[in-house]
Amino acid sequence: MSGTILFLEKDRELQVVMPTFLRERGFRVEIARSVQEARTVLASTAVDAAVVDSLLPGMTGLDFLQEMRRERPALPILLASRMWKDVKGREQLLKELRVARILQKPYTPQELFIWVEQAMARQKPGTVAGKPSIPADLVAELTAANAEYGRHLKRRLSSLTGSLTQARAGSGEAVEALYYDAHKLHGSAGSFGFAPVGEAAGRLEALVKPAREGHAVDWAAIEAALRELAETITGPAQQVETPKPTSLMGSVLVVDDDAEWLAEVEKMGQAQEVRVVVAQDVEEALERARGQWLDGALLHVHLGGSEGGFAAAARLRGEKRLHSLPLAFFSAEGDLAHRVAAAHAGGSLYLPKPFGEADLTGAVERLVAARRPERSRVLVLADDEEARSALSQAVAGHQVEVTALADPFRLLDALAEHRPELLVLDVELPGPSGFDLCRIIRSMPDWEELPILFITAQLGPEFRVAAFEAGADDYLTKPVLREELVARMHSRLERVRLARERSERDALTGLLLRRPFLEALRARMSESRRQQRPLALCFLDVDHFKRVNDTFGHVAGDHALARLGRLLSTRFRREDLRGRWGGEEFVVALAGETAASAREILERTAVELAGVKFSGDHGESFQITFSAGIAETPKDGEDAEALLREADTRLYRAKANGRNRIEC
Repeated sequence: MSGTILFLEKDRELQVVMPTFLRERGFRVEIARSVQEARTVLASTAVDAAVVDSLLPGMTGLDFLQEMRRERPALPILLASRMWKDVKGREQLLKELRVARILQKPYTPQELFIWVEQAMARQKPGTVAGKPSIPADLVAELTAANAEYGRHLKRRLSSLTGSLTQARAGSGEAVEALYYDAHKLHGSAGSFGFAPVGEAAGRLEALVKPAREGHAVDWAAIEAALRELAETITGPAQQVETPKPTSLMGSVLVVDDDAEWLAEVEKMGQAQEVRVVVAQDVEEALERARGQWLDGALLHVHLGGSEGGFAAAARLRGEKRLHSLPLAFFSAEGDLAHRVAAAHAGGSLYLPKPFGEADLTGAVERLVAARRPERSRVLVLADDEEARSALSQAVAGHQVEVTALADPFRLLDALAEHRPELLVLDVELPGPSGFDLCRIIRSMPDWEELPILFITAQLGPEFRVAAFEAGADDYLTKPVLREELVARMHSRLERVRLARERSERDALTGLLLRRPFLEALRARMSESRRQQRPLALCFLDVDHFKRVNDTFGHVAGDHALARLGRLLSTRFRREDLRGRWGGEEFVVALAGETAASAREILERTAVELAGVKFSGDHGESFQITFSAGIAETPKDGEDAEALLREADTRLYRAKANGRNRIEC
């Protein structure tokens, strides 16, 4: 692109650097150092765009803007300003003075080039393309969206045909409408499963583009391209691809020595689209579990004896690949002792025997939710509705929760509300640009490490330099290939997850560190208040641990702490919290448990730990025990700090009363 730019700037360094960069890329630049010089340029030269500093000698840039608007109402104007955080003032400028772009100072030459080119072309943001890869719960919604999009294609074709007729008659507005409609269709059609339509619209868009820039065009070629697009739209129905998800709710292992009952459970599974894998003893259960993916296991409490199901749970959880396998137990007996033992063994659910189809599906839903990775949160910001829809569809599913946002002025509020782990950001937005928003985010301590992925129509090196200088982590060009977007998104999210694991978990025990434990505890307490359920908090301290280190060596002491950490990780429910408070102190939060039931659960852990034999640095054998104090919300405190203080007080009472005991 070429054209003449008025560059009104008081900064001498910018007067040299910026015009030089633009001239190297084919623009003619007229430099003005004052309003009077700018008036002289405007009086003698036909300029295609203007870059105006907001602070000028003798007259503010805003006053000069108003003057220019009276003389040249359609001239694209870019305003350079340092007041980039004043979003209300920015919005007013964009609306009232029709500023094409506000350049946040300091800006780079690459950014200036991008926005000057955009202002002169008056381009609109496009949308993305690709094919969805999503789970079953979104298929119906997306299929309906694709069908709705298809129903409107003929209406869009009619609009394009009318615009072409008026454009050939000399209407500039019709040329703009023709280009814009083709551009939007090019960007969005592929995202809704109409890739051939998008490709044909892209060819039409390329042919029309010179006309909106005042150049001669081949109208016969444009008409041929529109006929091609019409044939694509009105031809044989296209096969709109949607994913074919599995119909199964999940896959569960059911272990019971009653063969007839297992056959009944298999029938229930077939009726409810649940894959049931059966086993009649522990060894068979281990063999079945090692050879396939399982979402969870349902274990009979009295498998081969009174403690058989709990022993089977320990064997399953002892397998490296199954250490986090969600567990549920079932029994004809539902007394408190069995339920406490089930919670200690890691059971998230306790079912009656016999149970029905509704119980089975409810259990599977809960186990599947526990087995699947936590859903990552992605925020998508694009002002065009079709772009937001297409981007959201592209990243929906894949264990991702998507929030779409249209208004860039609400970005900071949306960050605080949704706490995303990735931001997908359209570069060209009304108001602050993607570059500006990226810089704002990078200036905020809470979000300086948030991965930011730009979506743009730009392809040149200037954009790449500007994007990375603004603080972006990656970028994709429109139309976006959905598979590429998903791949890049997952790459960034995986790094976030790994970084969070490293920063939030203790390297020796694998348990949460103090800060993330407290954050999670406050969230659990809020849930307990809403559900009016109790929560028990347990402080644990290894007895005489200094003596262990002094007598058997620090390496042996570390082995003992690591074993206790592993025991805490595998002997409770997935939703329970475990953390290393510091040194030999540990903390556990048991949702839905009272102090009394938590004490029974913890006593089992204490007995199991006391039975483990450790080896000292010189081969000596030793054992360890712990003391604990338990507090319960709400009666012992309604905030985390009060509950921790009370549990700590009871821990010291347990130590004073002889250690190797639990006080509640």
